[in-house]
Order: sequence, then structure tokens, then C-alpha cells
Amino acid sequence: MKIIFAFFTIIIITPVYCQQKQYSMEEATLGLYSNLAQDELRQLQWIPGEPAVSHMVRTIYGEALVRKKIPSLLTDTILRLDSLGQQIFGKQAFRLFPEISWLNGKNFYLNLENRFFKVTKQGAVWKASSWVTLPEDAAHTKLDQAGIQFAYTRGNNLFLLDSVGKTHQVTKDADVGILNGQSVHRDEFGIEDGIFFSPAGNYLAFYRMDQRMVENYPIVNWDNTPATIHYAKYPFAGRTSHQVTVGIYNPKIGKTVFLQTGEPKDQYLTCVTWSPDEAYIYVALLNRDQNHLRLNKYNVQSGALVKTLFEETDPKYVQPLHSLYFLPGKKDDQFIWWSQRDGYMHLYRYNTEGKLLNQVTKGEWVVNEILGKNAKKKVLYLSSSKESPLEKHLYSVNWENGKMTRLDEQPGTHNGIVNKEGTYVADVWSNDTIPRIIDVISIGKKGKQTVLSSKNPLLGYDRPTIENIQLKADDGTPLYGKLIYPTHFDPKRKYPVIVYLYNGPNVKLLSNSFPASGNLWYEYLAQRGYMVFTMDGRGSSNRGLKFEQATFRHLGTVELEDQMKGVDYLRSLPYVDSARMGIHGWSFGGFMTTSFMLRKPGIFACAVAGGPVMDWKMYEVMYTERYMDTPQENPNGYEEANLLSKVGNLKGKLLLIHGTADSTVVWQHSIDFLKAAVTAKVQVDYFVYPGYEHNVRGYDRVHLMQKITDYFDLYLKP
Repeated sequence: MKIIFAFFTIIIITPVYCQQKQYSMEEATLGLYSNLAQDELRQLQWIPGEPAVSHMVRTIYGEALVRKKIPSLLTDTILRLDSLGQQIFGKQAFRLFPEISWLNGKNFYLNLENRFFKVTKQGAVWKASSWVTLPEDAAHTKLDQAGIQFAYTRGNNLFLLDSVGKTHQVTKDADVGILNGQSVHRDEFGIEDGIFFSPAGNYLAFYRMDQRMVENYPIVNWDNTPATIHYAKYPFAGRTSHQVTVGIYNPKIGKTVFLQTGEPKDQYLTCVTWSPDEAYIYVALLNRDQNHLRLNKYNVQSGALVKTLFEETDPKYVQPLHSLYFLPGKKDDQFIWWSQRDGYMHLYRYNTEGKLLNQVTKGEWVVNEILGKNAKKKVLYLSSSKESPLEKHLYSVNWENGKMTRLDEQPGTHNGIVNKEGTYVADVWSNDTIPRIIDVISIGKKGKQTVLSSKNPLLGYDRPTIENIQLKADDGTPLYGKLIYPTHFDPKRKYPVIVYLYNGPNVKLLSNSFPASGNLWYEYLAQRGYMVFTMDGRGSSNRGLKFEQATFRHLGTVELEDQMKGVDYLRSLPYVDSARMGIHGWSFGGFMTTSFMLRKPGIFACAVAGGPVMDWKMYEVMYTERYMDTPQENPNGYEEANLLSKVGNLKGKLLLIHGTADSTVVWQHSIDFLKAAVTAKVQVDYFVYPGYEHNVRGYDRVHLMQKITDYFDLYLKP
């Protein structure tokens, strides 16, 4: 099929005499978080009850927490870092200001390794005092909304420290195969924690996950001699999964009731939400096939089902990701529900009896976040991809009539922080050519004040030209890509190309944000004479359900065909050396990288695949069965995607990289691949990172990126 493409170019223009500096590998890997970071207002947040924000500034005494009044922008110091250290430890004890959380306009707190300190305004000064000390092994700590009770876990059990200082042991499960108060379902379905205080703090809801029936998987710790083994519970696709329930603890009587969520026991429970009056709790029940969801309402006192408010089905899958968002009103009986039922992630207004009142947002675009609300105006503030899948903008929307108003003005990627009253939004944004800007928008008055305009930290560096590319999939769907040219590009030369890809669910690589490359390692490669190409194909996020579900039951097939459009485009360019093309990806991208080398052999001369899935039967239940069904239901799809049976197809050079403690894509994926390579008499290069989980973080990442770069230099340079 003929490739149809259009493109527009964004050229980074810098005087030639300034384009001298070359990135070090450390800068290319970590620079955006260190010496090449954009200016920021660290820990920017609204102060409760005030038209003011707080943030950190650097002073000769170290950091200081300041208050900036809106709209005057007058700034005063709340507390200096050296003063905080003196008050708590009697000495300067901090390099950076610890993370703070405001309780109200006159109190905030910080957590120092389970020692909580409250900082209170006393007259004109702020004083720090010891507040609460939790056990050293306390984890998953959570405060109630009033900031007077603490819930936490110790081991596999849940504890509550109430407002009068009494400690309640909420659960007493002796078997470590039962976890209480922790996130469940391997953090799928938007689940981030396992503790849910009721609005007034009178009850404590929590997840209880029984995974005793799940197979043990050994994770080896090589730090000891001899090495030791930790057994993780890993539910493989098509095999036994864990069982989850939701408990509600009443500290006044010291008793727990469990919601009567029924059978089958391996269903998924998510979107746990309290009613504002604490009389009910709502839970979305999703069947293991993930194609049928029920939103249920339960009685808090008995745990009994009150009613199913509504159901959602989809022939492929339903993916709930958000809790209910209750709207203010006389009865507090209306909420927002997120759904992709019309093909795009949108907001729907329901009442608590399950009646649909209206669809709040609609169109061929997705809502990204709800940022806040204004009760008086009956509006929500949200971000969405309404203008472009490559951008994110801020809007207000009336929850009754759906009228939308865009709040920002400039193209780019905008993230908003809305004050509690819904009168101001701090708009943190950038685009391909403009580093971070923070504007405070007065929503009612439609005024805007710039409180930060970052200098360009990359001035003086030898930077490449970057071109945005638009291709078309076989079905005509637009595909967005980005081509990074070598610095000092000469169209008469031929250059090696490195393709970086992910192309998996819930992730997109491209956005209109700073820097235009998206990754300084790409620019480092451009300085070394490479072209770099990346593209989001079908299966990736932010494009709607049809775009994402195109890969259903056939992971790695449609994605390959879409990425081949990019390959064909590159081959059509007279300055691309088709014999010197490399490819790299991690996790799903590692699966895609290895898939290319085995299912499309000969296209790429070399590849680096990190943390790759090799056989989807060895990946976890929740993610895999959503996109592939079970191995029993879809044996052909699993075999089609199985890379262990295709090792003999390898042409070119392949480097596999894995962390030895990876509990996401377990180490066995690449170990089994090596075994298959030996059997097939195929040579494969291999490197492991001892003790690392699913990726290599921190300073050791410099070593990783040097390893990858050296591999490409070895096989792609003349």
C-alpha cells in the first residue's frame, strides 16, 4: 500500500557560534533532572483558605518555603530550611525542604521517616513541633481528611491511630499471604492505595487481598552469600488469581464488616468511593473477563448490597480507572462517572439512584484529569486532548449543560492546579520551543499573571532539527511520529537511524512539550551522527477506544504493521542508510523490539531490548487478559505473540537487558529466551543489572544508556 504522509518542521534556531557544547552521557541521561532542568516552583500548591500559593525558593541559607499572594504577587517567607533544621534537630539537617502538606491556612506537616512534625503559625512566626511518631516499620501511611487520624500497615496488617492517640489493630491476619490496607490487582484499574477514610473520619475502609492460592515466584537477592530468595505472589495469565474483599472498620465499636461482593471471588474491585454522608460506599465490580462492570452501592453498617446503579459491557474490555467524583449540592446525591462507552473517555453525571442525568463532555477526544470544581458556578475544571492528541489543555465545563470554555491560550502541554474555591488555576505549561511557564489564571475575571518563565537550559548546546511526521495506518488512521536529524545535517550523506518505540497500552511517547526531542539521549545520538525516529502506533493511549483496541487478542501484530509505516517512510528518505538501522525499547517496547527482530527479520541491523515480555503466558493476569483474553481462550493469539518459538528467525545483532529482581516482567522471560537461543544455535548478547527491578533508575542509568549507545556504535557506525 502506498504510504501517504504529510509533515511540518519545527527547527530549533540557535546561532552557529553557540552550537558548540556536546552533551555528556550523564547530561543526556539525567540532565533534565539536574543541571539542565527547567526552572520550577518546587512543591507549588495552593494555601487553603487564601488566594495564595506556596512554593520553594533558593536562598543563600538554602531553600525557603514562601507564600506568593494572588493577584499582587507579593512574596513573603514562611520558613527557611536552616531554621526548620534548627527547630527539629538543633542543626542544619536538610539539603532540600522535605515534602509538605497543608492542613489549613495556619498548619502544615511533614513526614520524616514516620516521625510527623506539624508546623504552626504562632503570631508572625512559624514553629515546628513533634506531632506523631509511628512505628519504624509503618508503611502505606494515610491521614483522614481532617488531619487527625493516621492509618498505616505493619507487615500485612492494618492499624489506626485515632484522634485521641489510641492505636487500633484493625486486622490480625497471621498468614502473610493475606494483605490488608495495600493496593490490589497489581495497581491496575487506577488503584493506587488500599486505605479509604470516610469523609468525616468515622470509618476506615480497606482492601483485603487473599493471595495464598496464587503461585509463588522466586526473586533472588544476590547481595547475600549465599544468595537468598524472596517469594513473590505472581498470578500468571490464565492461572489462579487472588481474591479481594473490602472491609469497613468502625473504631467506635472496634468491629469490621465486609462488603457482600459475592461470587466469583477472583473478580476485580475498584473505584472505591464513600458517599458524602458516610451512609454508603460504592464499588465497581469487574468480572475477570473484564468485559462486564457493575457499579454497586453498599450499606456501610451491614455491608449488604443496596443496589446496582448501572452496568457497562464491551465485547473486548471495560477499563475503569477513576473513582466517583461527587458534586456539591443540597443533597450531595450526584456524581461524575468516567466512561469510554461512546469510544472516548468522557464524563457522565448520575444521581445516587443510578439515573443518568447527562453526558457532561463529548467528542472525538479524551478527558485526561478532573482538576477541581466551582460549586457556585456548577463547573468542573479539567484537562483534555480536545485540540490535539499531541497537546493537553485546560477547560471549565458546566456539569449541567456541558458548555466548555478553554482556560489557556498557548499551544502545548498544560497541567493545572486549581484552588479549593475554583477561582484560580496555576497553569504549568511548555511546548516544543518554550520551556516551562507558570501562569496563574483568574478564572472569573479571565486575567492571567506569569509567575515563572524558565530560561532555556539548553542554550549553547549543539541541538538538532526536529521534524513532526504524520503517516497513515492501513485503515487510514493518522499516526504521529517525530524525526530527529543529526546535528550539522548534510542531505547528501547517508546516516544510520535508531528507532525508539513503546507502542503499548496506556502510554504515549509524543507530546508538544519541552524539549521538542522529548529525551536528551536522542539529541546525544544526533550529535553522534544518528537520526532518531519515534512514533505512537495503534494500541497506545490518548486516541480513544478504537485506536487502543485495534490490538485486542493480537499483541505485537497491528503495532508491527503501524511501525512498519515508519520504517518504510525512513527507507524512502535519500539520506537514510537502510543497512544501518537500529531499534530500542523497554518493557512493552522491549517486546516490540524483539518482535521486530524475529517477526520482521533483516530490517534492523541491531537491536537493544530491555525488560522484554517474551511469552504473554508468563505475564500477569490483569493486564494480559484484558488485551489477550486467557491462553485457553486465545491460544492462536498467544502463540502468534510468543517470541520464544521464533528465536531461530533472528538476523542481525540483539542485546537483551534485564534486572535480576524484576517482579513485573520476571527475569525468566529473557532467561528462557537465552535457552531457546542455545537450542536454535543463535547468538544473542546479554546484560543484567543485579538487584534492579523493571528498570534501571538513579545514577546507574548512566551506565545503562552508555551500554546501549556503545552497542549501536559497535554495529551501526561505519
